[in-house]
Amino acid sequence: MYVLPLTFQSSPPTPNLSFRNSTVLSSGTYWGQFEEISKYNTQLNVAERLWAAWYAWMQNDVLATGIMSFVMHEAVYFGRSLPWIFIDTLGLFNRYKIQGNKIPSLREQWDCAKFVLLSHFTVELPQIWLFHPMAQFCGLSTSIPFPTLWTMAYQIAVFFVMEDTWHYFSHRALHWGPLYKAIHKIHHQYSAPFGLAAEYASPIEVMILGFGTVGCPILWCAVTGDLHILTMYIWIVLRLFQAIDAHSGYEFPWSLHHFLPFWAGADHHDLHHEKFIGNYASSFRWWDYVLDTEYTPDALKRRRENKAKVSNKAQ
Repeated sequence: MYVLPLTFQSSPPTPNLSFRNSTVLSSGTYWGQFEEISKYNTQLNVAERLWAAWYAWMQNDVLATGIMSFVMHEAVYFGRSLPWIFIDTLGLFNRYKIQGNKIPSLREQWDCAKFVLLSHFTVELPQIWLFHPMAQFCGLSTSIPFPTLWTMAYQIAVFFVMEDTWHYFSHRALHWGPLYKAIHKIHHQYSAPFGLAAEYASPIEVMILGFGTVGCPILWCAVTGDLHILTMYIWIVLRLFQAIDAHSGYEFPWSLHHFLPFWAGADHHDLHHEKFIGNYASSFRWWDYVLDTEYTPDALKRRRENKAKVSNKAQ
């Protein structure tokens, strides 16, 4: 067990304040730790004090990070999926449903939730538990003060690009005959996806595609030595939102891709589930466009026109 991971002084904290080699605070409760830290470290904001108190109270970095990571993942995944369950069940936006004749039943949603929960506890939880030692080995910081908003923003933007690239090529590979039958077919059980189905996949697929979400930031950290776990948490929350919304099955006038044309969104991924081909990327459209695997009415029209041009030149 680690000793209390904080040594706070009344003077301003040094940058990248470490959670190690410290003395144990006297208070035995979480809020007692928070009050003690707040008393002598008024220069920290509330979020930083809450963060510091958690690690101080747990007195074990691996346990503190593991619990926080798993609870965060479950709360965000099922919390973000819940509105889509209500929308499907109550028929609130049926006119925006992409495949309007395929509304998932409550039974289907429940069966999917049970499968996903089982996967979370048997596949993802062990990986989350090993996350802190691996991340710490690569230099990921759990310290305070937190990084600046600009630092977190540009790093998360980089992670979106990195993960999208990994997802495109690995997902496309999973559609190769033997890999599709052995691994990816489970995810395509639902030809009309819904929010909860975002992580409805085989354990092997969870690890392969999940590497993009977790491995890309860790790789960034190993190369640059500059990454805070809070940045990674915000990135994972945004990635979960993106994955769940892409599987929602709804296309709205206010959907993000109408404002960011390179954003993928639900219309992009819903076609992938319906047709079982093309649209392999996760967040963006550019890999599908550049490598001609985009499956949209415009893309199909473009291919027909190009084919006609080639045919006319050959004559």
